[in-house]
Order: sequence, then structure tokens, then C-alpha cells
Amino acid sequence: MSFFDNIRNFKNRLDRVDSAVTTGKPSLLEVYEINAKLEAEIEIRTRELDRANRQMLTLQHIWDMMNSSKPLSSVLNAIVNSLRGELGYMYSFIVNEKADNDGKYLQIVASSRDDLDEKFFKKFNCNITDFRMKFPDLKELKDTIEKNQIYQSTNLLELIQGFMPELEVEKLKEFIKDSNMKSYILVPLTSKQTHFGSLVVYSSRESVSGSELNFLSLFAKQIELSITIADLFQAVKEQAITDGMTGLYNRRYFEEFIKKEATRADRQNQKFTVIGLDLDHLKQINDVYGHNYGDIAIKAIAEVLKNNARSIDIAARLGGEEFNLLLPGVDSAGGCIAAERIRKAIEAVELEKIGHITASLGVATYLEHSDDISELLEITDRAMYESKRNGRNRVTIAKPASETSWQEVAVNTFVDILSKHRIPIEDATSKLLVQKLQEMNINNEKLYQVADTLVSTYNPEHISGGVKQKVELAVSLAKRFDLSKDAIDKLKIAILLYDIGNTMLPREILQKKEPLSEEDKASIKQHPVIAAREILKPISNVVDVLPIIEKHHENWNGTGYPERLAGEAIPVESQIILIVDAYFALLENRPYREAMSKDEALELIKQEGNRKWSEKLALEFIGIVRNDAD
Repeated sequence: MSFFDNIRNFKNRLDRVDSAVTTGKPSLLEVYEINAKLEAEIEIRTRELDRANRQMLTLQHIWDMMNSSKPLSSVLNAIVNSLRGELGYMYSFIVNEKADNDGKYLQIVASSRDDLDEKFFKKFNCNITDFRMKFPDLKELKDTIEKNQIYQSTNLLELIQGFMPELEVEKLKEFIKDSNMKSYILVPLTSKQTHFGSLVVYSSRESVSGSELNFLSLFAKQIELSITIADLFQAVKEQAITDGMTGLYNRRYFEEFIKKEATRADRQNQKFTVIGLDLDHLKQINDVYGHNYGDIAIKAIAEVLKNNARSIDIAARLGGEEFNLLLPGVDSAGGCIAAERIRKAIEAVELEKIGHITASLGVATYLEHSDDISELLEITDRAMYESKRNGRNRVTIAKPASETSWQEVAVNTFVDILSKHRIPIEDATSKLLVQKLQEMNINNEKLYQVADTLVSTYNPEHISGGVKQKVELAVSLAKRFDLSKDAIDKLKIAILLYDIGNTMLPREILQKKEPLSEEDKASIKQHPVIAAREILKPISNVVDVLPIIEKHHENWNGTGYPERLAGEAIPVESQIILIVDAYFALLENRPYREAMSKDEALELIKQEGNRKWSEKLALEFIGIVRNDAD
């Protein structure tokens, strides 16, 4: 082939290549355009995925908070903060619909933590959360809330001005502009099928996507579930601290609150007063009209207390017909005025069939009558009981604790027993207890602690605090039988000392698992006599208490010991000790049996009516225990 032929062939190949390239240009451009679209789509999907992840994190955060048992306010605040932190909203808050004597209003119950609050304060010299907000008079907004639908708008001025019409318009316009807010979203919230309030979200964007609104709808459902769960927790909490019959606080809550109030009073050197109240003639009402009417009378007392108490006062039903009202910051003079007002209000109540009811009241003031809580409650109780003894339907102010002497008698008795080694206690323990008694300022709690320690030396199953529970239960029972103040004081001392004779018995008998021999039984039957005649008789302070202790194992049917007394021949104080001691013994483990439940113990107490104790005593005892449990 010639040179020109080669050139010609090469040119032809070039032409074919050029034709191929020219023909393929449209295909390459299409590929480039498709790739560009794919990259844009990937970027959009990535952003959507990122938003979805943040939404999932937010919902997970809410779920974690819902399962934390935290107060509703903490849960709601965490929720609104998660909206800002994870979804980029500028500001969000939850308003709750409330009502009072002045009508309905809205109040912010949770808000996100950011600088918008600070900007608001600088602009208007007040906090946004302090406002008693009105509901915006916007028809579209009201309609969407009634339909439980989400509402979105860019008219921020209209919304905020509707919430807080007292704000200056020009300042409000400046605030909105400076805050860079462009729109808001309002999401209605319901709880128990009623309108709870709304979630309000401020955004820097003028429009929102459909997926964002769907998320906020789901978000609202989670908030509503949080409110429901928190309400359930609150209901359970209230049941634990509330008396089921009256709706007042129960004894447990009152005892916890008065400790906190005493700490505050000590710190601020501010007095508070306790009013003790006891419904008169409840037993007569129950006997004549039935227990339902007795309950009606108790509820009527509770209503009087609710209507006459301030918002800071604490009214509690202690059990049965007994109530306490704590008045923070009130001295004895103010307490007497409040007690007299309550007495008159109760006297004015007229109930169906029953007619008018009355109550006996006692008043005592912390840092005036006593600086010890237990002592304060005790002298309040005494003052109330004095009102009963003097004719009922009256107010009695307590005497200062310095005039109260039963604790001093008990302390001196324990010191005498321990320091003179009247019982076989280790020297180190004896000296420690004597030191504790001598150093204390006649303090009931420490007195009970010493008694608990002594009981534990012969009863390893004894529960700490058991002596105090026995004293309180015995006193409640004594009041049902109208014992005098002096008789109740002797009963308290007897409760502390009645079993001290057990310290003289051989440990192997007390802890024996096998049935006791007749010789063992004879030894045990001597413990009341040992306590009364050998340990306590030489101590002049407690001579009047000895008959109570000596006879506390006499049975109602005459089968007890040591004298086989029966019926009314047994002092009622001794019978009270017997039934209280038996009840607490049944609740404790013994070498020969396991502890009983409360219901099992009370059933046995009932069965022993008219055998170990009178049936009347058993029924009163069971009623007191069940009321305290309620």
C-alpha cells in the first residue's frame, strides 16, 4: 500500500472516532445530569435522616424521663428543652389551663432554658413565666384547639399580644424583631380527655414541612402520656400521705412535716403552733346511729379544718376521731384564736339525725411550750384531753413542758436501776445508758431509745422503736376509756418498765424452742412480781406504778397470774399493757414460731376477748390499730 493510501486510511479512522465521540455527547451529558440529581437527592435524604435521628433521640429522651418517676414539672421542662437542643427551635414552652375565683387563665408550667428569657426581662422588666396569661381571642386558633389540631402562623405579634395584652406593642415588635422569630406552632395537649393546655414552639423559619408537623403531633402524644404517668405517680404519692376517709394528710405525713417545720423554726427562730382536736362523743354516735354516721361526723370535722386552714397550714387526721392542725409562724395567742374559731365552726355544724357536734381542742406552741417535737405533741394532747375532762367543747392551752413530770420520773428510775445495778446488765452498757440519760434534756426519743436497748438485752427480736409504738398505742387506748391525765402518765411509765423483770430470768428459758416445763412456766410467771417487788419497789418515784406492772398478766377470765384476778378487779391500765404487749409479741419472731401478720394478730386479739381481756377492750384496740393503718 502506498503512502497516500495509508494517509487516507488513517483519516478514515479519525473520522470514525470523531463521529463516535460526536454521537455519544448527549449520553455523557445525561449521565452527568443524573449524577448531579442523585447527589442532590442524597444530600436531601441525609438531612432528612439526620432530622429523623434527632427526632428519635428526642422521643427517646422523653421516654427516659417518663420512666424516671420525676415530678411532672421536671419532666415537662426536660421535654421542652429537648425540642430546642435537638431540633433547633428557638424557644418552646407549655401552658397549662387553670381556674380560680377570678376565672380561667393560662400559666407557663415549663419553658426551654435560653437567652430569650433574659431578653424578655431586659425589655419588659419581668419574667415571662410570672404572667397570668389570657387565651388569645383568635377564632382560627380556638377552632383548631377545639378540633385538637396543630396551628401554625407567622403572626407572632397577634399571638404574644393575645397571651399578654398588657405588654407595650412597640416594645413587643422590637422584641420579636431582635429575637429573629419568624413563626410559631401551637400544639393542643389533652389529659384524661380534657384540654390540659398547649405546647408553643417559636421557629426561625417561616414555614414548616408536613413531616415536621407529623413529628410535633407525635411529640404531643408523648407529652400527654408523660402527664398521665406523672398524674398516676402523684395519685399514688397522695394515697401514701393522705387519709382515705377525709382527704386530709395522714399521721405519717404530719410527723414528717413537723420535723421539717421544727428545723426551719430553729433556723429562723420562728414559732409554730399545733392544735390538737378530738371529736366529742364519737362512741355514742356510733352506738346510737351506727358507724356510717360516725364517719359522717369525722368527715364534717375534716371539712371544717379545710375551710378554716390557710394554704400553708397542715391539717391531718391522726386516726379515729383525732386531728392535728399545724400553723407555721403562729404563736400561742394566735393559735388560741384559730382554735376557738374552729371550735365554733364545728359547733355550728348540724348533721342529719345526729344534730350538732362538738370537739375538744388543745393548743401548744413550739419554742414557747417546748423545743422538742415529741414533747410538744404530747402536751398538745394533754391540753386537748384536759378540755374533755373539763366538759368538752372547749379550747385549752398547754402548760409549759417544765411542768410535765412523767419523763423525769422515768429517767430517774432508769438511772437508779442502772447505776445501782438492780438488773444484770454489762457495766459498759449500763454506764453508757446512764450517761445518755443524764446528759439529755428530758427527751422522749432518747428515753425510748434507752428502753429499747434494755428490752433488746433479753429479746433479740425486739424492733427498734417498738417501745415508742407501744406507748402511743397504749395512750390512744387509755383515752377511749377516759383515763385521767395522772393515770395516763402512770401508764406511760409502766409501759417503759413492765417487762424489766425479764432481765432477771435465765436466757435459756426466754430463748427456748421446745415446750416450756412446768418449772420454766413458774419462773416466767414470776417476772411481773420480780419487776414490781424486787427491782422497782425500792425506788420511791414509782410506787404508784407498781400495782399496774404487778397485775399486767392477769386475765379477764381469772386464769392469769400472779393473783388470778378477774374482770373489773384488774386495773384497766394493766389490761391495756397486756393487750399491747401481746399484740407486739405476735408481730415478732419467737424461737418456737414465726411472726404473724397484722391481720392474723388482730384476729387472735379478737378471739381472746372475754378470756384474756374484755371484749370491749379488744374491739377498741382493733379499731385503733386499723384506723392507724388506714
